[in-house]
Amino acid sequence: MKFAVIALLSFLFRSVISHEIHPRPQAALAESPVVTLPAKTPALLLSKLPVKIIDPTHFIKAAAKKHNVQAALVKSIVKAESQFNANAVSPRGAIGLMQLMPETAQQFGADPTIPEQNIDAGTQYLKALLNRYRHCRNGLPRAIAAYNAGPGNVDKFRGIPPFKETRVYVTRVLTYMRQFQRGGGRV
Repeated sequence: MKFAVIALLSFLFRSVISHEIHPRPQAALAESPVVTLPAKTPALLLSKLPVKIIDPTHFIKAAAKKHNVQAALVKSIVKAESQFNANAVSPRGAIGLMQLMPETAQQFGADPTIPEQNIDAGTQYLKALLNRYRHCRNGLPRAIAAYNAGPGNVDKFRGIPPFKETRVYVTRVLTYMRQFQRGGGRV
């Protein structure tokens, strides 16, 4: 176990350093290996990664266009989830700009530590949630709530779950979205 954690940290640090020094060209994205992080990876160890604030505008616009999602919504999720910190790691193990769980990133064929892939997979997941709740009353807030609390909880409560964190999250994302749509934080 100790060796696995050390190997994982070594890989992550090498990955972060190599991406900062030698950014991966766009064409290489499809060839990128998928990194699968153990579900029980200690968030405390992962959170030792340096803060890496980036401007993901280009990646957001590309992913939004590719998956037919409003760029303002994607940017709002990024701001609410990570405050644009590409190395953000939650106590539950969610990784990167859009705070993807390793299983979700793997489902969409992404390495969550690579900002472009993180945003693309997060946007793809968001689109799936928007489609899932498109015929429901308050479909957009439900999709945002599902991004935070999981679709199982949204389905269970037939709407936004009664969790304070999720209710605050939905309000925050919608507020950011209105700001970005008005141009108060260009997308």
